Amino acid sequence: MPRYAVALAACLFVPCVARADDARPNVVFLLADDLGRHDCGFMGGTDIRTPHLDKLAKAGTVLDAFYVQPVCSPTRAALMTGRYPMRHGLQVGVVRPWAQYGLPLEERTFASALKEAGYATAVVGKWHLGHFAPDYLPTRRGFDHQYGHYNGALDYFTHVRDGGFDWHRDDKVARDEGYATHLIAKGAVKFVQEHAGKKPFFLYVPFNAVHAPHQVPPEYMKPYEGKLKGERLKYAGMLAAMDEAVGQIVDAVEKAGARKNTLFVFSSDNGGPQPGVVTDNGKYRAGKGTLYEGGVRVAAFATWDGRIKAGGTLTEPLHMVDWFPTLVKLCGAKAEQKLPLDGVDLWPTLTAGKPSPHDAILLNTTPNTGAVRAGDWKLVVRTGTDDPDGGTVPKKKDGKDALELFNLKDDPYEKTNLAEKHPERVKELQATLSAFAKQAVTPKSKPKPKDFVTPKVWGEKD
Repeated sequence: MPRYAVALAACLFVPCVARADDARPNVVFLLADDLGRHDCGFMGGTDIRTPHLDKLAKAGTVLDAFYVQPVCSPTRAALMTGRYPMRHGLQVGVVRPWAQYGLPLEERTFASALKEAGYATAVVGKWHLGHFAPDYLPTRRGFDHQYGHYNGALDYFTHVRDGGFDWHRDDKVARDEGYATHLIAKGAVKFVQEHAGKKPFFLYVPFNAVHAPHQVPPEYMKPYEGKLKGERLKYAGMLAAMDEAVGQIVDAVEKAGARKNTLFVFSSDNGGPQPGVVTDNGKYRAGKGTLYEGGVRVAAFATWDGRIKAGGTLTEPLHMVDWFPTLVKLCGAKAEQKLPLDGVDLWPTLTAGKPSPHDAILLNTTPNTGAVRAGDWKLVVRTGTDDPDGGTVPKKKDGKDALELFNLKDDPYEKTNLAEKHPERVKELQATLSAFAKQAVTPKSKPKPKDFVTPKVWGEKD
């Protein structure tokens, strides 16, 4: 082939590759921590102003029946793998600072899938999926870049958890000073500025906000003084700061000229804790740590200009595990993998009005509890209590309220137990839940070792 022909072919080929990359969406996945379902304006909340979240939600579709796990580490595992946490041994409690385990290494993460497909990948915020050994850190799990902390319940100003420092950049200690939510926003904006327009990117922003300890610069609380009090006042300020951070990230995407081809997803990792005192889950029953709707049905939306209906509300039930297969397909990543997925492509439901792709959604199964939703019906089983730190809790003896059946179409707030009235439905859902339970691995949660010594820096050996 003549030299000029080779050069011409190269010139034609390179733009073609660029167009293929440009056709694939950037993904910005925003995850709040311990957010009350009814605390954002887009979900009907009025106590706290969330203008940036509301604007972004209005440009897309609110996911009204979006399910996650009862607590945070399991939800993160579900997102990263498309598999229910009972397959990871993460179905009870969270990954504690002293834990000698994390998301199993045989699991293929969503970040790894997109990195293989040519995406720039970053996690800016809370990891919470294991840090006891280097192979469990984000930069070994598919992320090109990491910024933030490994543990939950971090001090927002000192970045210390239980005596150990916990702030990192690319999995090495970073002594950056400042309020955690501000630093996360700054880190996310910087990543967008450095990568937008060069190659498609996946930016995962798991905020520590609005998880306790409730800490925030005073100026964010001032609009709510006299209206709210105590921990809820601090919580309101924290949510306002997180909302501001979301606005800054969206603004960075827009200034980079990437808004048109960026998919934004927002969700909480579980329902709000202490509902009615600190958070507001609306009329939904209970909150964080429970299998009732207030614990697992959260505030969520998805926005992609021109691709997802603006101003829409989707009432079909979906689960966090569904984003893995959906985004792998949208982003042109390799779909084949060794371990089977629980998630199902939600895109036809979100964009074409198709029914939920699930026959049943597992809300969780543990040695003592479980819940499953199939259509409008939901079964909650409680035979005892699980110790989130792996201890032994005495079994419940009387069996009272061990089985609860709800019709969520007629009774979304789970006020009426229909178990005695519909025994056949109970039997059917018990069989579904039992089938899931048989596939579960033993929970990894364990008590803190008596000889455990907190390191000076989490993720490092002293």
